[in-house]
Amino acid sequence: MVDLRLFDTYERKVRLFEPLVPGKVGLYCCGPTVYNFAHIGNLRTYIFEDILLRVLRRNGFEVNFVMNITDVGHLTSDADSGEDKMEVGSKRTGLTAWQIADQYTEAFQADLTALNVNPPDIWCRATDHIKEQIEFIEDLESKGFTYRTSDGIYFNSRKLNNYGYLARLDVNGLKEGARIDTERQFVTDFALWKFSPPDEDRQMEWDSPWGVGFPGWHIECSTMSAKYLGDFFDIHCGGEDHIPIHHTNEIAQTEASRGTRLANFWMHGYFLQLSDAKMSKSTGEFLRLETLTKKGVDPMVYRYFCLGAHYRTQMSFSWQSLEAEETALRRLYQAAFDWGEPGTVIPEFMDRFMNCINDDLNMPRARAVAWDLVKSDADPGDKKATMLAFDEIFGLGIEHWQPEAVQVPDEILQLAEDRETARTEKKWQLADELRDQVLTAGYVIEDTQEGPRVKKA
Repeated sequence: MVDLRLFDTYERKVRLFEPLVPGKVGLYCCGPTVYNFAHIGNLRTYIFEDILLRVLRRNGFEVNFVMNITDVGHLTSDADSGEDKMEVGSKRTGLTAWQIADQYTEAFQADLTALNVNPPDIWCRATDHIKEQIEFIEDLESKGFTYRTSDGIYFNSRKLNNYGYLARLDVNGLKEGARIDTERQFVTDFALWKFSPPDEDRQMEWDSPWGVGFPGWHIECSTMSAKYLGDFFDIHCGGEDHIPIHHTNEIAQTEASRGTRLANFWMHGYFLQLSDAKMSKSTGEFLRLETLTKKGVDPMVYRYFCLGAHYRTQMSFSWQSLEAEETALRRLYQAAFDWGEPGTVIPEFMDRFMNCINDDLNMPRARAVAWDLVKSDADPGDKKATMLAFDEIFGLGIEHWQPEAVQVPDEILQLAEDRETARTEKKWQLADELRDQVLTAGYVIEDTQEGPRVKKA
């Protein structure tokens, strides 16, 4: 078995993963901004992160998994302009910002449960950590990295020589004044604390040394990840859209305050495409997991669908491709069910599987190994045990799957019984004729070790 290797966006290469503390891993994943439901593109990222968690544990690491809930500070423009998304959501729904935060947090957690995504060890909400965020900003202020404008406290990005390295930003090529507000000193500077607009009745605001307001989006993750995992931890995850702004600014804050790039590995899941455009909650062009389930699609089908592409490649969604994956997953479930009781894991297949998942979570290749196992002539019980070991990573619930109960008409059951009697009496032609009658009626007889089984054809 090969050692675990993961792609690090910061270094732009696949690197050998070695935890900072032997045997232990600190993992932080950027959670949702809970102003609306998550769409299936968002959920693809959380499936990737769940695979990462499972692979880390499979390699014997003890993982401390932290995820935030952004319930304040994320403006409608990632560039620190526009309204707070929570306030926008409140106006849209008629609920308070606090109520929609609770509602959409619960909906998000329900989606994760439906997709068999492991919850974090620690959920942390931005609004529960205002004090810590203020202290972080005060530290940046004491070190000369901040300045004040009429609408907030900003981070001076030009004071860092390597600002934007994660995204490989050409900072020197950026022009001043590219953004709307003229008080901002440079295009890449960003808000640490925003003042409450005097003409706006905000629901979420707090006192601070600089005035009444609310924290910027980026400061929350630097603050909370450091609180629970330390100033330099193993892995920080998010979507590819976090690379140029959110994660770039997290790193900048932490380098200025703590002298680290926050995480040893930065990992990002890529977009799900719909009609040649990325899914977006802001435009309203998105599909929810509930959309799929209302069409009769099991959430495990979507999970299996996501395993068909590498997490670092963009993926196209279509109903036709989802239907094909549904058929394949049914076949996989049925095959594993028919193998009966598990025996012993097959080392050859297990080694091949581990080599795939330890090669930067190569799930398409891992799925191919699973299908090679299905087609192999190995002992059925051993195949079952091996597939269940695979499913510790896949997370498809193979062990608990049962065929859909179908009410077989009495006359079909009688034909099957007559066929079995004919076989016992070695009346092979009659047995074949009875089998064909069953098939013509839309059913099929499967001969198993426990006896014949009748099911829909």
